[in-house]
Amino acid sequence: MSRTEISAGGVVYRRESGKLQIQLIQDRYGKVSLAKGKREVGETPREAALREIREETGIEGRIVELVDIIRYQYENEKYGLVDKEVRYYLVEALGGQLRAQQEEIRGVEWFSPEEALILHKKSGYENNHPILRSAMQMLGLKL
Repeated sequence: MSRTEISAGGVVYRRESGKLQIQLIQDRYGKVSLAKGKREVGETPREAALREIREETGIEGRIVELVDIIRYQYENEKYGLVDKEVRYYLVEALGGQLRAQQEEIRGVEWFSPEEALILHKKSGYENNHPILRSAMQMLGLKL
């Protein structure tokens, strides 16, 4: 019987002077990614996504809609095979101070959608790329 682990996060966006910007983080491995983390006991995936975004990036957000769910398995030295599910939401930034949670990530920045896609394709995770593209399409961008 394998364990199931649920994480949640989001594609965070804002409009700055009428221009759309997408938030990307640099994780502890130096890869470009999206803010996410494990759900805590008693938390819904939506609550977990907003908490993780707030903790990792300092940004308060509002969930617009679910972008997609990624499922994969990985080997945990303690529990063996783990079924991992990551729910990504489209999240509108409402406020807060942008700052990286140093224990978890190396950095966080806002990018134009074009820069975000290029940067992510160059040094992001393969399975996150469709998430980023879907979120941008939801925002009405022609890719």
